[in-house]
Amino acid sequence: MLSALKRLFRKPEFNEGKKIVVNCEKLERRVALVEDGVIEEYNIERTDDERLVGSIFKGRVRNIEQGLKAMFVDIGFEKNAFLHFWDAIPAALDGSLEKIERTGGSRGKQQKKITSKDIPEIYPVGSEVLVQVTKGPIGSKGPRVTTNISLAGRYLVLMPFNEQCGISRKIDDPKERQRLRRILQKLSIPEEMGVIMRTVCQGKRVRHFVRDLHMLLDEWNAIDEARNSRKAPVCCFQEPDLIGRVARDLLTEDVDEILCDNLEAVERMQETVAQVSRRAKRRIKHYPTDTPIFAKLGIQKQIDDAFHRQVWLPCGGYIVIDETEAMITVDVNTGRNRGAKNMDKTILQTNREAAEEIARQLRLRNIGGLVVVDFIDMKSRRDQNEVYRAMKERLRRDRAKTQVMQISPLGLMEMTRQRLHESLSDTIYDPCPYCNGKGRVKTTTSMSVELQRKLSSIIERFRGRVGDLLIVVNPEVLNRLRTSDEQLVVDLERRHEGRLIFRADPTAHREHILIADARTKEEIKD
Repeated sequence: MLSALKRLFRKPEFNEGKKIVVNCEKLERRVALVEDGVIEEYNIERTDDERLVGSIFKGRVRNIEQGLKAMFVDIGFEKNAFLHFWDAIPAALDGSLEKIERTGGSRGKQQKKITSKDIPEIYPVGSEVLVQVTKGPIGSKGPRVTTNISLAGRYLVLMPFNEQCGISRKIDDPKERQRLRRILQKLSIPEEMGVIMRTVCQGKRVRHFVRDLHMLLDEWNAIDEARNSRKAPVCCFQEPDLIGRVARDLLTEDVDEILCDNLEAVERMQETVAQVSRRAKRRIKHYPTDTPIFAKLGIQKQIDDAFHRQVWLPCGGYIVIDETEAMITVDVNTGRNRGAKNMDKTILQTNREAAEEIARQLRLRNIGGLVVVDFIDMKSRRDQNEVYRAMKERLRRDRAKTQVMQISPLGLMEMTRQRLHESLSDTIYDPCPYCNGKGRVKTTTSMSVELQRKLSSIIERFRGRVGDLLIVVNPEVLNRLRTSDEQLVVDLERRHEGRLIFRADPTAHREHILIADARTKEEIKD
């Protein structure tokens, strides 16, 4: 009896349920979404980062590229923003959302169908245009923008230039969708504007939506005023920082609590949430600790493991993740998984676990674009479909848009994941200055071959016109020259009719070779 009461009133362990952990430091803020003790999503924001994605700018068209069917818009940054013609077509005319009739009858006059050919006439060079950033600058590319503005609230997304309305596709209960449609029809949405009901709308009452819509309309009025009163290029609206986005986007009904180590940030989140849901405010808690909160709750080690190229699976298999400029490649291997006597079952188990882990890793590392997964070959189409379903099911948790294709006859699964920001590794790491991001350097044998080739060229070109030569190389290369290749160097010295003086420089790059005149110290180019 006593043990039963203890279980009833015991404090829940951290590894139970779904929680958000927020770490606030002077230079950066970190947010981790943890489900049953396993980190599923991780975001970082540095204090000096520009919050571009979601921000709204009044820009000026600088040039139009007909071949690319795009224009470049100056929004006040070093690189002009990229605006594709299709992203400049009013969304209200493209029919991408379901049409829900609102109280009040007709929503206005029939508008002329606009195509991409009309865009250069609507936005000629030098014209002003209101745009929203949909993708931040990645590598050498500038930000990508759209004229289809949207403002995200707690429950609704307001579209000021799109009169159609919709409901999140992730709400799949027909009765709930019908209930939300009825609510949507009664909302007082201004003419020529539309809204989308977010996933968190499930089960919510009308008052939540009325309050949220009122806040979004006030926000849009402030943006409209800034647009009309200031000259381009200018920022009319900046997306909230990471703390604000946590309260707005991540605190869904299935999240048990938010734990934060900074009292000021806690109060900010509580104030934001209380405007639309006072009950949700109680789930945001201060977690005072002298030890860094991520280390205290066992999250830091999982974050460190997220950067490993090789990721082990519970069954003993493993996946290998490689990021290239064009795509992400993932290789699946059975590794130490030798549990099942039936090899087909072993392969299926490994591939299923790999599919779930890959979906988690894409979300955790914030990587996207084109992703190709090389699964272990499965003979049975039934097994292939099971792995495909496992991947689809796991990706349902991802807030980024994804598209997955069936496994091909070659055992490859192709998929795409929406990429809005640079990946986690690009945010934290710089390319290695030693290998320039290749991850590999030439062997000492290769450098010995290159040195002998350069010396042979110099000896032939300056025969009799240069004396002793000074050669400076990395110590590892010099060790190779003094041992395995000693006789080859002696033969070169005989041909030169002068001395070859070798020096080791511990600071020299392994692939760097300096050949100079020993008397003048002037470098000789081969």
